Amino acid sequence: MNGFNPLVFSGVQPTGNLHLGNYLGAIRKFVALQDSYDCIYCVVDLHALTIAPDPVELMRATREVTAAFIAAGIDPKKNIVFNQSRVKQHAELAWVFNCVARMGWLSRMTQFKEKAGKDRENASAGLFVYPSLMAADILVYRATHVPVGDDQKQHLELTRDIAQKFNNDHSTRIADLGAGVEMMMGDEKVNGFFPLTEPLIEGPAPRVMSLRDGQKKMSKSDPSDLSRINLTDDADSISKKIRKAKTDPAPLPSELDGLKERPEAENLVGIYAALADTTKEKVIADFGGQQFSVFKPALADLAVEKLAPIAAEMRRISADPGYIDGVLREGGERAEIQAEATMKTVREIIGLLGD
Repeated sequence: MNGFNPLVFSGVQPTGNLHLGNYLGAIRKFVALQDSYDCIYCVVDLHALTIAPDPVELMRATREVTAAFIAAGIDPKKNIVFNQSRVKQHAELAWVFNCVARMGWLSRMTQFKEKAGKDRENASAGLFVYPSLMAADILVYRATHVPVGDDQKQHLELTRDIAQKFNNDHSTRIADLGAGVEMMMGDEKVNGFFPLTEPLIEGPAPRVMSLRDGQKKMSKSDPSDLSRINLTDDADSISKKIRKAKTDPAPLPSELDGLKERPEAENLVGIYAALADTTKEKVIADFGGQQFSVFKPALADLAVEKLAPIAAEMRRISADPGYIDGVLREGGERAEIQAEATMKTVREIIGLLGD
């Protein structure tokens, strides 16, 4: 990309039980991307501090996400897998970016508005500047691509804005140091230190909804465990949850338009399509006109086939926390080499003295 070596960065926050939505929306894509790109996958434990997690739970969840990465098929030898707090350069670059980003930019972030709610005065400063740390996560490796869902597109746009402003503000110094890389901005060729990271969208991401309410996203915070399929669920639990999933009494429609105004039916059809790596149209062609008493067992069998081996492997890996910590330690050491190379040049560009 524009003179930069192609590199993918993405992260998952360790904030509770991983579920089917996390797998279909992110982790499965990570596995596929490692065949085409150099990849860095991060458990973003510093981001999790914005919700003041229990320390013991944070460590458990960090290991669980790592186990999920490996169980799903991410190779920690081929890629870099680590937890964010091991590489202090993330926080260092985030402070630099706090001094680049503008209050107006950050105040327009819809996720801050949603998470802060009506009591914004009581929200933490960390929640407000969360996107600056996200930008630092990406750009401390000068990553060129990030797989993103709809809820993160705005943050990636901010990352591009921060990179562009940094490049513009320090263009003379970057040129004097010979630190720039040629890239295109519109029709113009420019030199910049940071890439304008591009979103990597590989087909429409499935929007996985609650099994108890088709109008709510599947969530690790939902009090009902029946609302989600956890990646640690065994075959019996997966089957039970699908059998008990909320549906309406009508059979599946024969046309895709027939799923409109039927959120639970649409959700189950979407889950089947995603797990089978097919389309909703194909699912409707195969099951249209049939009752859920026929469709649910087929979905349960498919979900067990795809997910139960991952769950079993996660349980096996999680039983050896020493192995997980070793993966994170080695990944952190490899990541820090790249991050420090970036920060050494950043310090030179902005005028910070150091070795």
